[in-house]
Amino acid sequence: MSSVTSYTEDYEYNDYSETPSSSSVGAPCQQSDIYGFAQKYIPIVYSLVFVLAVVGNVLVLCVIRRYKNRNSGACAFSLTDTFLLHLAISDLLLAFTLPLFAVQYTHQWVFGVALCKISGALFSLNRYSGILFLACISFDRYLAIVHAVSSGWKRHTCHAQFACAVIWVVCLGLSGVDIAFKQVAEDTSLKNEPMFLCRMWFTDNDVEWRVGLQLVSVLLGFGLPLLIMLYCYIQIFRSLCNATRRQKRKSLSLIFSLVSVFVICWAPFNCFQLADSLERLKVVRGGCQFNKVLDIGIVITESIGLSHCALNPLLYGFVGEKFRKELFRMCKDLLGQRGWMEAHEWRGKRLRKTTGSFSSAESENTSYSVMV
Repeated sequence: MSSVTSYTEDYEYNDYSETPSSSSVGAPCQQSDIYGFAQKYIPIVYSLVFVLAVVGNVLVLCVIRRYKNRNSGACAFSLTDTFLLHLAISDLLLAFTLPLFAVQYTHQWVFGVALCKISGALFSLNRYSGILFLACISFDRYLAIVHAVSSGWKRHTCHAQFACAVIWVVCLGLSGVDIAFKQVAEDTSLKNEPMFLCRMWFTDNDVEWRVGLQLVSVLLGFGLPLLIMLYCYIQIFRSLCNATRRQKRKSLSLIFSLVSVFVICWAPFNCFQLADSLERLKVVRGGCQFNKVLDIGIVITESIGLSHCALNPLLYGFVGEKFRKELFRMCKDLLGQRGWMEAHEWRGKRLRKTTGSFSSAESENTSYSVMV
């Protein structure tokens, strides 16, 4: 499906380079100002997000790998860690596409048609997979806390691996639209000289395709998973109203933060996408100024959404206490201070023995998570 990668084709600005403003004397709306803003804004923001996302998510993958090596077994992870591992991979793959589009706005698309299709598909693939992994995490927390004992037999980590495989396959299918319709097309309307852009290219029913893909992106890539997450957390909060166990609340804080940040990052962009669809369908009518605000809003809110792939590792560090400790252990090992680490881990094991009072299902799937 076409997702946030549609920003390249959104610079048609609803075709008002061809359609005069109804309130003017026939002068077309100017696209150059908006493109000039994007040309300065996008390369800086995308480059910054790329650096932060790569560094942060590589650290996450290193910590998870180290944790798995210390806890051997085919299914050593908790379900939460399994989904968070795939979420980190998704964020990392998304980040790798950003420099390509940053170069496009610095100069033009110079990487060829094949890389245009692949990068567009990766963009869509990881946008969809990111929120689906978050929805799975939310549902897992719902089972672990609201139905802690009765759902224990259903919540095996190997089953989570199968669920992740299904998500990747489904999202790969959704990203097939980019493989089919992404093209490197010459555009003369954005600048004085011709330039090549990687964009969606529809030969027939252009408006219908764009509106349909935008609505599918809003509904399947944001709305439906958000409803699932809201239901899960409403039930979780109801279950925890009378809870006194500190670990329950602490294990929930990271997951709740992940979902909240996702909503804050992506909700504005989806609202602008919906407004753009309504404008294309002539449900909402606005002049040049309305369209300029809409298009600049899409550029800015999209960059806010993309920053989400760099924010997840920061959340692990600030909210996830066990993640901080595991990262600290890794740094100590790299510095050669293994003796200090062995003593620290021995004290940690004694502490877990004295505080391990969870139910069997909750202990297996919550307290042994590397992230919380």
